[in-house]
Amino acid sequence: MDKKIINIEGIEIEYEDTKSADESCKKRMIAYYFKSIREQSGMNRKDFAEWLEIPYRTMQEWELGRRTMPDYVLKLIAYKVKNEMLNQKASNKDKK
Repeated sequence: MDKKIINIEGIEIEYEDTKSADESCKKRMIAYYFKSIREQSGMNRKDFAEWLEIPYRTMQEWELGRRTMPDYVLKLIAYKVKNEMLNQKASNKDKK
C-alpha cells in the first residue's frame, strides 16, 4: 500500500491508499481524518466535543465510523483547528 498525504484546510494527514472506492472504505477514511484532526489539536474526545460544541456521542460516532459527517463539516472543523493552532503559535511567540 502506498503512503499518501491529504491536506484538509491546511492540516496534513498521512494515510495508506487502499485503492478501494466502496462506501465503507470512504466512511472509514473520513473517520480516520476526523480522528487525526482531533489528535493534532491535542485534545481528548471530551474536550474536543466541548470545544466544538458538538454532542460527545455524535463526535464519538463520527470518529468510530458508525456515522458519516458531511464533507463540509470535516473541512470546517479542520479549518477551526488549524486557525486555533496558528493563534496559539502567535500567542506563544508574543510572550517571548
